[in-house]
Amino acid sequence: MERPRYGFVGLGNLGGHLAARLIAKGFDLAVHDRDPALAERLLALGATWAADPAAAARGRDGIFTCLPSPAASEAVLAGILEGAAPGTTWIECSTLGRDDILRLAALAAARGIGTLEAPVTGGVHLASRGEITVLAGGDEDLFARHEAALRAMGGQLFHMGPLGSAAVIKVITNMLAFIHLVADGEALMLAKRAGLDLGQAWAAIAASSGTSFVHETEGQLILSGSYDIAFTMDLALKDLGFALGFGKEFGVPLDLATRVAATFEAGRAAYGGSAQSTQIVKLLEDRLGTDLRAAGFPARLE
Repeated sequence: MERPRYGFVGLGNLGGHLAARLIAKGFDLAVHDRDPALAERLLALGATWAADPAAAARGRDGIFTCLPSPAASEAVLAGILEGAAPGTTWIECSTLGRDDILRLAALAAARGIGTLEAPVTGGVHLASRGEITVLAGGDEDLFARHEAALRAMGGQLFHMGPLGSAAVIKVITNMLAFIHLVADGEALMLAKRAGLDLGQAWAAIAASSGTSFVHETEGQLILSGSYDIAFTMDLALKDLGFALGFGKEFGVPLDLATRVAATFEAGRAAYGGSAQSTQIVKLLEDRLGTDLRAAGFPARLE
């Protein structure tokens, strides 16, 4: 059986790595981004260039997108629908709200295009290694049709249920990550102000019941002082907004998430929306005039 042929639009921090994994696993891939320079690495690996989203979808069995906002996804989808033939599947890897993915999927369905959602979680460093987790939502038959490509992009793959399910769990995982990030900054500051060696404190927490994925990854970038997680304050607040919206919809009082969202609002006011989300810990550092530096920690995660 001939392998499906795919397009991919959105080759930024995450998308470029996801596309590279598809190429590495032998999938025929046409790629597009508003910044053609982002495609150069992928073209060298064997991808073909598409002049626009319509061209990326033309003649393809599926078209992946990985974009920064619902507005960007809607704009790109409009182009995709110009080029995609009925029976094509749009596979959305962006983080959208459930209402967004359902609304956009309805636009696609009106043109005979199926939709799968496949947001990813774990960070850019795991995407680069092909170990990022993929959270899928959509019809069983569409999932089965594209399962090989979804597995090629990452490590663990979870089919969460019907369309919209993956949007909910992705927002939940990001909400937890932001809560953990603020908590980790407070924990490291306690260690610093108590006179502990921060490198040893980080290692002890990592080996304890208090550890978290965020501590073990972003905690290192705090201690190196780079904060370079390739994820912005604006994106964090977008996802926290989705989480708080779900809280209202489902009647769950998200007290911690509400307080963390207010902290990120303060972080954006202090450092700008394009600042690294990990810089949220810098608010506490600046407030106390105490930095959280330790030797031997990387500027970027590999």
